[in-house]
Order: sequence, then structure tokens, then C-alpha cells
Amino acid sequence: MKKIFILLLCVSAFISCKNDTKSKSTEETIITDSSERTKKQNDGLTLLKGDFVYYGGAAVLQTHSEIYGVLITDKMLELNKKAEEYKKEPTDMVQVEIRGKITNQKDDKILWENKVEIAEILNVSAPKNRDNVVKLGQ
Repeated sequence: MKKIFILLLCVSAFISCKNDTKSKSTEETIITDSSERTKKQNDGLTLLKGDFVYYGGAAVLQTHSEIYGVLITDKMLELNKKAEEYKKEPTDMVQVEIRGKITNQKDDKILWENKVEIAEILNVSAPKNRDNVVKLGQ
């Protein structure tokens, strides 16, 4: 009798654990009509903020999560002119905020997986951490 009671107690405890209701998180996707979107949201461009450098014929934009090869265009050269004001060395990175078109197409010169073509320059500012620079040879 004692064994049956313990067996029933264990089975009921096991079954009650299985019936625990878990809170289900439902993600709701909000789709806005195109009439509610601004012109900038409908143009297919992406806002990117990060560190920009153009050196030796190659341009790179490093965001907090990704590195982009920048296609050499007139807008990129304009961005580089604005960035020159904040550079002490030719290899210094400058904080930028741009809007551009991201692509993954193969390119002969740019070997980064993600590439960006700059369409609009929003902001250019001095780099935040200049104290962490290691210089080799003087």
C-alpha cells in the first residue's frame, strides 16, 4: 500500500509539471500603409552610422555590427572631403551618418561581402576615441 501511494504521488507530481502553462510571447508585425510612410522611408535607402575611412583607394564604413566596403562615387569623395577636416592622420576614422543603398553584388575591387553606395550625407563628426591609437614607428 505504501509503495502504491508513493508511486501515485510521483506520477501526479510528474503529470502536474507537464501541464505548466508557459507564457507565449506573440510578436505582432506592424505594417503601415504606404500613405503613412515618408518619402525617405519609401526610397529603399538605409540609414548607417559608424566610422568611415578612405585610404589608398579603398573606403570602408564600420558600424557597430557590420563592416561595409564603400563604392567609390562622387558622394563618397564628397564625404571624404568633409572627413578630412577631422583627421589628424590619413588613416584616422571619422564618425559619419549616411543614407545609402546596401548591396551584396560581387565587385572586382571591393572584397567585403556587404557594400554600400552613398546616396546622402547626413552628418560628419570627429572620432570619439583618439586616445586608444597605437602608433608604430616615428
